[in-house]
Amino acid sequence: MKRAAIVLGLGLLVVSCSRPSAHLYTIGVLELLDSGTTREVRRGFLQALSEGGLRDGVNVRIDIRNGLGDISEVHRLARSFVEEKVDLIVPSSTQSLQAALIATQTIPIVFTSVANPYQAGAGVSSGEHLGNVTGVASTGPIRQALGFIRGILPGVRRLGTLWTPSELNSAYYLELAREAAPEFGFEIVPVPVDNPSAVLLAAQILVNRKIEAIYQISDNTINASFEALSKVADENAIPLFSGSALAARSGAAAAIGWDFFEMGYKSGQVVLRIKNGERPGAIPFQGMSVVRIALNLKAAARQGLVFPPDIIRTADEVLD
Repeated sequence: MKRAAIVLGLGLLVVSCSRPSAHLYTIGVLELLDSGTTREVRRGFLQALSEGGLRDGVNVRIDIRNGLGDISEVHRLARSFVEEKVDLIVPSSTQSLQAALIATQTIPIVFTSVANPYQAGAGVSSGEHLGNVTGVASTGPIRQALGFIRGILPGVRRLGTLWTPSELNSAYYLELAREAAPEFGFEIVPVPVDNPSAVLLAAQILVNRKIEAIYQISDNTINASFEALSKVADENAIPLFSGSALAARSGAAAAIGWDFFEMGYKSGQVVLRIKNGERPGAIPFQGMSVVRIALNLKAAARQGLVFPPDIIRTADEVLD
């Protein structure tokens, strides 16, 4: 597969064969696939750099490459950044971080949108980690999401979710959901997915397992084909909740999670600190703290769900 770069500001995938300009500080952004969450992280990241005075092609070079869902390609892109001697690598996703860690132990790495950087091998705590690595973790607010669902659906027990076995982050979120579920009286019913094109069939299988609602954990593969999942939820009148705050725009009745623009922005601020001379090893890993709730009232109606007025009033985003 040819290397894919994303044209800044347009979000279009094109083939790039250029090498970094020798006189410009080069930031290599490494993405697993193109999805709504990836684009929001990227948008926030570029906004932070811009506000910090960095201009692509003027005083910095920003090279964004996307593996288009192919993990082997992500590893190849990580190696190409190292071969081209970029000054800093920004992996966006757990798989991208793993690839960057394998490719280099010296080039500064600032990860973003990584569920569990410790499982990926980046360190053992926020303050004790590899000397060339820091970044922003995206560990989802699983307990808060399950508590929200329990408040909306007091009689529901079986929650279905799709997950991707090849994604370390997806397996991690499934584990967290299973651990927290008994506290709220839920049973988690998972169905595995291999790739985005398999989401529709997996969602239909999930429905056939007598689930009462869907809580879709944040997962790169599912995020890339979330509309297929929401279509099945609509057709079967099953309430669909998501751990990705953007999912309400793609058909979830409710989404409970982080603001991915904010996540990208925070990682951009970390890059600015390193560009200005700080060492990655001296910067603790950061996390997210403000849970966002987005509602899609039309999707909720199709899925047989009506939100109480107080929930609608307190939501951060309401789509009608």
